[in-house]
Amino acid sequence: MTHIQMKRVYEPVDPGDGFRVLVDRLWPRGISKERAGIDLWEKEITPSTELRQDYHGGRLDWDSFSARYRAELEDGPALEAFADLIRDKDDVTLVFAGRDTDHTHVLVIVEALRERGIGA
Repeated sequence: MTHIQMKRVYEPVDPGDGFRVLVDRLWPRGISKERAGIDLWEKEITPSTELRQDYHGGRLDWDSFSARYRAELEDGPALEAFADLIRDKDDVTLVFAGRDTDHTHVLVIVEALRERGIGA
């Protein structure tokens, strides 16, 4: 079974990270590609620009954002394609730049993947 973890891109790369996937639409500031140690930049499963801007602009609270983002994930093909890509990997680390680890879109991705039987 695939083990999925989350990690900020600013934290050091660790061999235990396994397959590292950047799940931000924008490249993180101040981080070189070498330092990031990213195996895949998966922009397609990130929130739409409009949704991201509404949330970061304070026009949506966390619950509204996460519900709308979940609907975006369910309505498009990107989540299924990503799930198929990582299904046979042992360790996957979803890497992101945000500071708030309790209110990040990555939590929504992890939940959606777990509902598909991917991740522990």
